[in-house]
Amino acid sequence: MTQSNIELNYEAAKQQYAQYGIDVDKALEKLAQIKISMHCWQGDDVRGFLNRDQELTGGISVTGSYPGAARTPDELRADLEKAFALIPGKHKVNLHAIYADTNEKVELDQLEPKHFQGWVNWAKEQGLGLDFNPTCFSHENSKDGFTLSHPDPEIRKFWIDHCKASRKIGAYFGEQLGQTCVTNVWVPDGFKDTPVDRMAPRKRLKESLDEVFEEPLNPAHNLDAVESKLFGLGSEAYVVGSHEFYMGYGIQNNKLICLDAGHFHPTEVISNKLSSLALFSDGILLHVSRPMRWDSDHVVVLDDELIDIGRELVRHDLLGTTHIGLDFFDASINRVAAWVIGTRNTIKALLKAMLEPVDALKQAELEGDYTTRLALTEEFKTYPFGAIWDYYCAKQGVPVREEWIAQVKQYEREVLTKRG
Repeated sequence: MTQSNIELNYEAAKQQYAQYGIDVDKALEKLAQIKISMHCWQGDDVRGFLNRDQELTGGISVTGSYPGAARTPDELRADLEKAFALIPGKHKVNLHAIYADTNEKVELDQLEPKHFQGWVNWAKEQGLGLDFNPTCFSHENSKDGFTLSHPDPEIRKFWIDHCKASRKIGAYFGEQLGQTCVTNVWVPDGFKDTPVDRMAPRKRLKESLDEVFEEPLNPAHNLDAVESKLFGLGSEAYVVGSHEFYMGYGIQNNKLICLDAGHFHPTEVISNKLSSLALFSDGILLHVSRPMRWDSDHVVVLDDELIDIGRELVRHDLLGTTHIGLDFFDASINRVAAWVIGTRNTIKALLKAMLEPVDALKQAELEGDYTTRLALTEEFKTYPFGAIWDYYCAKQGVPVREEWIAQVKQYEREVLTKRG
C-alpha cells in the first residue's frame, strides 16, 4: 500500500470517528506513550542461560522444535531487536533471573546487578526499559514443588535470598534506565493431591514474602508485584499462592497484583476483574496470554478477551496504573513472529478501545437506553479501525499490515536457520 493511499484512508476514517467526538490524532499520541513489556522467554523456550540443561519444572512446558531458538544473550538480543523493528512504539523487555549475561558460575541467591550489565547496556542503546522476575522453578531447590513455602527453612531461605537479590536487580534496572522496573514474584508451590493442611504453607509463604519485601526500595526505580495461579501441572489440587491469597497480600502490603490471563478457571476472564481490583489496589500488572486450554500460553490473538482487556483499561482510565506484559511461548512457529504477532495485537486492542465512543455509550447506559448502547457498540465493530492502524504503523516507521512477514522470513533464512 502506498503512503498516499494510507494517508487518504486515514483522513477519511478520521472524519467518521470525529462525528462522535473521537480525536484520532490524540489517541495515537496517547498510544505511543504506552509501553508493552515483551517477555524474553518466547525467544528460547524458557531455557535461560544460567542452568540451560535443567529440565523445565513448575508446571511449565514448551512444545515444538522450530529452528532458530536463541542460545546466547547476544542471539536473544538480536532476535528482540528484529521483533521491535516490526512493532510500533518504544517498549520494555521482561527478563527472568535465569537470563543473566555472565560467564561466572553463580547461584540464583547470589545474583547481582553486575550479572545483567550486558542487558542494561543494550537497553540503554535501544531506548528500552527492563522488567524482572525471580526464577523460582527449574532448579534443584524446587524439584519437590515448593519454594517460598517450603517446610525446610534452609530451602526457604535460599528462595527468600533469591527474591531479595531480584528486587535489587530490578531497582538497578530502574535507576540506570530511568524507567520503573516491575519485579514480579511467582512461585509454583502446591500439591498434586488434596492436602490436609492448607493453612501452614500459606502462612509460610506470607512470612517469606514479608521477609522478601522487608527492605524498602525507591518506587521510582522498582515496583513489586505478586502473581497468583489456580493450579498447575503437579499442583492440580492446591496452589499455595491462590488469587485470594495474593489479592489480600497485595492490597494489605501495597504491592501490584498480577493477573495472568491463563491462571484462572477456563471460563473466567481477567477483563472483568480490572474495574474491581482497581478500586482497592495501588496498581495492576497484566500477563497477557491466550489460554486455549487453561494455562496453555498461546500467542496472543485479537480475540474478544484481548479486546475487552483493552476496553476496560481505556474506559476506566486505568492505563496510568496498569503495567502490561506478555506471557506466552510457542516453539512450533517462528519465535520472532510470535513476538510480533502478540505485541502488535495487544497494541491493536488498546487502539481499538481508544476509538470507541465511550462517552456516548456511558451516557446511553446511564439513561437506560440499552438499545443505543448495544447498537452503537455493534456498529463500531465495522468502523475503519484498520485505516488508523495502518497510518500509525507507517508513522512509527514499521511495516504496514502483513508486510512484516517477509522481513521475518528473510531473518529466518539469514540468521535463525544457521544456528543449527
